[in-house]
Amino acid sequence: MWRCSVTKKLQIVRGCLEDYKKLARYHYRDSHPGMFTKIFAIRPAKALGARLGTKTIGVIVYTLPTAGVELRNIATDNLFAGLDRSTQLALIDKNIRRISRVIIEPRFRALGLATRLVRETMPEMGVPIIEGITVMGLVNPFLEKAGMKAYRGTMPVRCLQVLEALSLVGIEKEDLIDAEKVQGKLDELECSRGEFIEVEIKGFLSSYGKRRYMEPGLERTRFLLSKLTSRPVYYIWFNPKLQLLTT
Repeated sequence: MWRCSVTKKLQIVRGCLEDYKKLARYHYRDSHPGMFTKIFAIRPAKALGARLGTKTIGVIVYTLPTAGVELRNIATDNLFAGLDRSTQLALIDKNIRRISRVIIEPRFRALGLATRLVRETMPEMGVPIIEGITVMGLVNPFLEKAGMKAYRGTMPVRCLQVLEALSLVGIEKEDLIDAEKVQGKLDELECSRGEFIEVEIKGFLSSYGKRRYMEPGLERTRFLLSKLTSRPVYYIWFNPKLQLLTT
């Protein structure tokens, strides 16, 4: 199979900011990832890279963690809570690194490469805890597949209602990552189903001011999906070979 032959010739190596810049446009957040600590890249063998016309297929960016993360306290049983500010920041910086970006070039998605990037690089970071926060965890749980544990905040009832309504007309969670695909399915609905989902969508958008008056179409669908998939999911992985640093 083409997929198998390609993936066998890919290797994960230490990368640099240039690797991230090459793929940044493919991430749903194209802003700078912040001060990175390490970057790893997936690269093909030299001959394969020349044939594919690329030297960087995937990239993962690790950064220092942010201080205040509510779900971190739940995941670590308040390990970093109840401390003075300076002590808390020092312990967090010693023990945790954050996955800031994971990007796979579109031609090579659905091959498990994002999961492989995470799984194989986490042990290389040399810290007891790796964490990640993403709004796409609902539709693409590759961090869980890589061995991280997910902690989800409560999703509003109105979001759940729309997700259920979309499912009833054949639009599942895995479709929500692609607005054009969702719009295509909406356009193909028979009259009764189309009217049903239109009522549900308008009811959901009634909480968003002028957005409630958006006409059906791709722009409205993109806005709808941005709200349905914007609930952050917190992920954590404990390195079984490293003890937490307390001093």
